[in-house]
Amino acid sequence: MFDIVVVGADGSDTARRAIEAAAELVTMSGGQLHIVSAVEPNSKRDKHVPDAFRYYGPDGETDALLQTLSFIAKKHGIEPTMHAVEGDPAEAIIKTAEKVNADLIVVGNRGMRGVRRALGSVPNTVAHGAPCSVAIIDTTE
Repeated sequence: MFDIVVVGADGSDTARRAIEAAAELVTMSGGQLHIVSAVEPNSKRDKHVPDAFRYYGPDGETDALLQTLSFIAKKHGIEPTMHAVEGDPAEAIIKTAEKVNADLIVVGNRGMRGVRRALGSVPNTVAHGAPCSVAIIDTTE
């Protein structure tokens, strides 16, 4: 089945549903779950801070979000590995999947309708650039 599953998440309800689905898959397969959240690049976060004092790495807000999201997996008996990755959300998910040699990426379908569908969305970008299988979960209400 799927030994290493990567799921991309932000603080949205749809992302939480994607984590639920990924956790259920990992519970069935006995695999590992990696939760990825993208962090805005330092150049955008700290424009007015001199380089010598600029913070490089995930911010406290992202760390807190990942801790909160980890509880979704933990209620399924899974201890997820958390990744705060700087950059575009789709690229962060793909990069992490490559790094951990994932068998499956799970993303929600948010942004796959309307204008964003034509202009591109995280699920579309991940589906076209993934190094492994992709499950696009229906996370709409």
